[in-house]
Amino acid sequence: MKSVVRMLLLAVAVSGCAVAGAPFQRTEPPPGMSTIYVYRPYHYVGSLLRPPVTCGDETARIGPGGYHAFVVPAGTVTCSVQGGESVDETAIEGAPRHYYIREEIGWGVLSGHPHLNPMDNDTAHDEIAQCCVAEDQKQYQVGP
Repeated sequence: MKSVVRMLLLAVAVSGCAVAGAPFQRTEPPPGMSTIYVYRPYHYVGSLLRPPVTCGDETARIGPGGYHAFVVPAGTVTCSVQGGESVDETAIEGAPRHYYIREEIGWGVLSGHPHLNPMDNDTAHDEIAQCCVAEDQKQYQVGP
Protein backbone atom coordinates (compact mmCIF):
# COMPACT_ATOMS: atom_id res chain seq x y z
CA MET A 1 0.00 0.00 0.00
CA LYS A 2 2.83 2.40 0.83
CA SER A 3 4.41 1.84 -2.58
CA VAL A 4 1.12 2.70 -4.30
CA VAL A 5 0.91 5.96 -2.32
CA ARG A 6 4.52 6.80 -3.19
CA MET A 7 3.88 6.17 -6.89
CA LEU A 8 0.79 8.39 -6.80
CA LEU A 9 2.72 11.18 -5.11
CA LEU A 10 5.49 10.86 -7.70
CA ALA A 11 2.93 10.99 -10.54
CA VAL A 12 1.34 14.12 -9.07
CA ALA A 13 4.74 15.76 -8.62
CA VAL A 14 5.77 15.01 -12.21
CA SER A 15 2.44 16.15 -13.69
CA GLY A 16 2.82 19.60 -12.10
CA CYS A 17 6.13 20.38 -13.76
CA ALA A 18 7.18 23.91 -14.60
CA VAL A 19 7.02 25.34 -18.11
CA ALA A 20 9.77 24.04 -20.38
CA GLY A 21 11.00 26.37 -23.09
CA ALA A 22 13.43 29.16 -23.88
CA PRO A 23 14.70 31.11 -20.85
CA PHE A 24 13.59 34.70 -20.30
CA GLN A 25 14.88 37.22 -22.81
CA ARG A 26 13.97 40.87 -22.58
CA THR A 27 13.12 42.46 -25.93
CA GLU A 28 12.70 46.07 -26.97
CA PRO A 29 9.16 47.12 -27.88
CA PRO A 30 8.54 48.89 -31.19
CA PRO A 31 8.26 52.70 -31.03
CA GLY A 32 5.09 53.87 -29.27
CA MET A 33 4.52 50.45 -27.70
CA SER A 34 4.96 49.01 -24.20
CA THR A 35 5.90 45.47 -23.23
CA ILE A 36 4.06 43.99 -20.27
CA TYR A 37 5.72 40.82 -19.00
CA VAL A 38 3.29 38.69 -17.04
CA TYR A 39 5.18 35.94 -15.27
CA ARG A 40 4.32 33.17 -12.87
CA PRO A 41 7.07 31.85 -10.60
CA TYR A 42 6.89 28.12 -10.02
CA HIS A 43 4.91 27.07 -6.95
CA TYR A 44 3.41 23.65 -6.45
CA VAL A 45 0.14 25.15 -5.18
CA GLY A 46 -2.11 25.64 -8.18
CA SER A 47 0.45 24.19 -10.58
CA LEU A 48 -2.23 22.45 -12.63
CA LEU A 49 -4.18 25.69 -13.14
CA ARG A 50 -3.51 27.91 -16.16
CA PRO A 51 -6.16 30.64 -16.05
CA PRO A 52 -6.37 32.98 -19.06
CA VAL A 53 -4.54 36.29 -18.65
CA THR A 54 -5.61 39.17 -20.90
CA CYS A 55 -3.69 42.40 -21.51
CA GLY A 56 -5.23 44.67 -24.10
CA ASP A 57 -6.55 42.51 -26.95
CA GLU A 58 -4.34 39.46 -26.36
CA THR A 59 -4.91 36.51 -24.06
CA ALA A 60 -2.45 33.81 -22.98
CA ARG A 61 -2.40 30.94 -20.50
CA ILE A 62 0.75 31.00 -18.38
CA GLY A 63 1.89 27.87 -16.61
CA PRO A 64 3.96 27.76 -13.43
CA GLY A 65 7.51 28.88 -14.14
CA GLY A 66 6.45 30.63 -17.36
CA TYR A 67 5.98 34.12 -18.73
CA HIS A 68 4.35 35.89 -21.65
CA ALA A 69 5.30 39.24 -23.22
CA PHE A 70 2.28 41.33 -24.16
CA VAL A 71 3.22 44.08 -26.63
CA VAL A 72 0.57 46.79 -26.36
CA PRO A 73 0.16 50.45 -27.39
CA ALA A 74 1.51 52.88 -24.78
CA GLY A 75 -1.19 54.35 -22.56
CA THR A 76 -3.72 52.82 -20.19
CA VAL A 77 -3.96 49.05 -20.56
CA THR A 78 -5.98 46.75 -18.33
CA CYS A 79 -4.67 43.29 -17.57
CA SER A 80 -7.02 40.72 -16.08
CA VAL A 81 -7.06 37.09 -15.05
CA GLN A 82 -10.10 34.90 -14.51
CA GLY A 83 -10.07 31.68 -12.57
CA GLY A 84 -13.19 29.86 -11.48
CA GLU A 85 -15.37 32.23 -9.52
CA SER A 86 -12.82 35.04 -9.18
CA VAL A 87 -11.49 37.79 -11.45
CA ASP A 88 -8.55 40.08 -10.73
CA GLU A 89 -7.36 43.00 -12.79
CA THR A 90 -4.80 45.76 -12.73
CA ALA A 91 -4.32 48.81 -14.93
CA ILE A 92 -0.99 49.91 -16.39
CA GLU A 93 -0.90 53.59 -17.23
CA GLY A 94 2.28 53.68 -19.09
CA ALA A 95 4.82 55.21 -21.29
CA PRO A 96 6.53 53.09 -23.93
CA ARG A 97 8.73 50.89 -21.70
CA HIS A 98 8.77 47.51 -19.88
CA TYR A 99 6.31 46.59 -17.14
CA TYR A 100 6.21 43.46 -14.99
CA ILE A 101 3.21 41.72 -13.42
CA ARG A 102 3.51 38.61 -11.25
CA GLU A 103 0.65 36.12 -11.46
CA GLU A 104 0.01 34.16 -8.28
CA ILE A 105 -2.52 31.46 -7.47
CA GLY A 106 -4.03 31.75 -3.99
CA TRP A 107 -6.25 29.37 -2.09
CA GLY A 108 -9.97 29.44 -2.79
CA VAL A 109 -12.94 27.55 -1.42
CA LEU A 110 -13.57 25.44 -4.52
CA SER A 111 -10.58 26.32 -6.70
CA GLY A 112 -7.48 28.48 -6.82
CA HIS A 113 -7.84 32.24 -7.04
CA PRO A 114 -5.45 33.97 -9.46
CA HIS A 115 -4.04 37.40 -8.64
CA LEU A 116 -2.05 39.93 -10.71
CA ASN A 117 0.54 41.97 -8.83
CA PRO A 118 2.49 44.79 -10.54
CA MET A 119 6.15 44.48 -9.57
CA ASP A 120 9.09 46.85 -9.48
CA ASN A 121 11.81 46.24 -12.06
CA ASP A 122 14.48 45.02 -9.61
CA THR A 123 12.32 42.40 -7.90
CA ALA A 124 10.71 41.29 -11.17
CA HIS A 125 14.00 40.95 -13.02
CA ASP A 126 15.35 38.51 -10.40
CA GLU A 127 12.12 36.47 -10.39
CA ILE A 128 11.44 36.38 -14.13
CA ALA A 129 15.01 35.27 -14.84
CA GLN A 130 13.93 31.85 -13.49
CA CYS A 131 10.99 31.64 -15.93
CA CYS A 132 10.71 30.24 -19.44
CA VAL A 133 8.38 30.91 -22.34
CA ALA A 134 6.50 27.81 -23.42
CA GLU A 135 6.89 27.02 -27.10
CA ASP A 136 3.45 25.40 -27.11
CA GLN A 137 1.85 28.19 -25.06
CA LYS A 138 -1.70 28.83 -26.19
CA GLN A 139 -2.39 32.38 -27.28
CA TYR A 140 -5.79 33.75 -28.18
CA GLN A 141 -6.82 36.89 -30.02
CA VAL A 142 -9.73 38.79 -28.52
CA GLY A 143 -11.83 41.14 -30.59
CA PRO A 144 -12.01 41.68 -34.38
